[in-house]
Amino acid sequence: MKGMVSVDEVIAALPKARQLAIEKRGAELLAKVERRMTLAELRKQRHLSQTKMAEVLGIGQMQISRLEKRKDPRLSTIERTVAAMGGSLTVIVTFPDQEPVILTAHRSPETKIAPARSPKRKRQA
Repeated sequence: MKGMVSVDEVIAALPKARQLAIEKRGAELLAKVERRMTLAELRKQRHLSQTKMAEVLGIGQMQISRLEKRKDPRLSTIERTVAAMGGSLTVIVTFPDQEPVILTAHRSPETKIAPARSPKRKRQA
């Protein structure tokens, strides 16, 4: 198309200091996207104990331990666990021949994650 200028041309026309600042910020953003963590590492980074997570999810602490060690947890389980930490789960699909794509579940936008069950109460003797 006539009159279109590429991003590379725009950046090349900027002062060298500005180009370096853009390159540095781009590298910082890529580093954030490329971070990898397990559920246990993520929980610890959020300063949450297994006991607190179990309480929020309405399950036992042992189940949290098992979940964190599981090699192939269900996506819905990960989604609920991340929601209990106050976050939301995004799955990014990458292919060598195209830009990354955010994978979405097949559900209507109004669908909410099921709320956590209330914690089990211990019987008093």
